[in-house]
Amino acid sequence: MFVTPNCFSQELELKNVNLRPGDKLKVKGEILHDAERFQIDLGLSSDDLALHFNPRFHDDADGVVLVCNSKTAGCWGDEKREIHNPLQRGSDVKIVLKLSGDVFEVELPDGQEIQFPNRADTDVVTYIRVAGDFKLTSFKIF
Repeated sequence: MFVTPNCFSQELELKNVNLRPGDKLKVKGEILHDAERFQIDLGLSSDDLALHFNPRFHDDADGVVLVCNSKTAGCWGDEKREIHNPLQRGSDVKIVLKLSGDVFEVELPDGQEIQFPNRADTDVVTYIRVAGDFKLTSFKIF
């Protein structure tokens, strides 16, 4: 699947996707110059997220931080916070997300990889959402 939307800040929400262990999702775009945050969600629905990847550029607690979390039946789990955030406002980025069985791997533009446990033991992702202060230019599942 390959989607090339117009180049405006928008939300992309896909349902009935079939992302399985070993599959990768590549998201390319520009972080807006005045970005506060954006998110990439993978799961079964908006209320059941196996991975909520949420770069924040002005977090009250930690300033610039990468936050990962999960949501089950509408209830958030415990956040995993990564203080090293190589993402910068106004920059073009490529982020690759991979479901590897018991863990999600997120590869950042500087080569850093973040791992987040597959808390829900999800073996297929059927819901993908990209939203926030991000101008999406390309989206590919491979």
